[in-house]
Amino acid sequence: MDWLTENKIPVGTSARAVFDWLQDNGAWFFDGLSEIMESLIDGILWTLQTPPPLLVVAVFVALTWFLQRSWKTCLLVAAGFLFILNQDYWEETTESLTLVLSASAVCMGLGVPIGIAAAHRPKLYAAMRPVLDLMQTLPTFVYLIPAIVFFGIGMVPGLIATVIFVLPAPIRLTHLGVSTTPQPLLEAARAFGATSRQTLWKVELPFAFPQIMAGLNQTIMLSLSMVVIAALVGADGLGVPVVRALNQVNPALGFESGFIIVVVAIMLDRMLRVEAGK
Repeated sequence: MDWLTENKIPVGTSARAVFDWLQDNGAWFFDGLSEIMESLIDGILWTLQTPPPLLVVAVFVALTWFLQRSWKTCLLVAAGFLFILNQDYWEETTESLTLVLSASAVCMGLGVPIGIAAAHRPKLYAAMRPVLDLMQTLPTFVYLIPAIVFFGIGMVPGLIATVIFVLPAPIRLTHLGVSTTPQPLLEAARAFGATSRQTLWKVELPFAFPQIMAGLNQTIMLSLSMVVIAALVGADGLGVPVVRALNQVNPALGFESGFIIVVVAIMLDRMLRVEAGK
């Protein structure tokens, strides 16, 4: 079998050559993208950390009422935030929420249009499918390497790695919702003289709305699952105490910070659950 290993396909060498070329020729692009991402992160972080914590909690509770019209869910969200304040994890929670909200904005802003285009062009989706599979199955730690190479250390590489990992979810669910629009609805719209744009906005998107909202829910949950991994490249948030607990073999700190992540995940899931089912 030595002959097989001696003729090794240069996967790693080729990837290194691509990264080197991008680093030499695309520095202007990555620097500009980094500035845009930093502005987005700074804006959301300022919004969450500048007002008094109880005011931010009240806003989230009001948003929950607007989305679900359930006092029980509002009570759950309020209790969750009060527990976070009690455990003195407010700053780390707002930093993680900043990463989650930033990744969700980027992923939905890219994923929904791409999903719509793929639903209207089956050959495009067939070409995209292997790429989406690769993005979802490649170990997430691998994303951290190019993120560090192109963007350095901090919140931006954590955001970029999160976006790469999460982006397939809104693309796939948007494609599923739009592509499964019943043909009778489409034929009725065309029979009444609807243009392609009108058919999209009046028929396809309303029908696909539950799937799109499910994509948003999945985007938020998957983004939250990346907070610990993002901490390895210098991203602030709830992943930092988890990594610290691992390094110190501190079960109390690990369980405490991990339980806060669970509480945040439950609150965000309940906030979107009813909306996703409409």
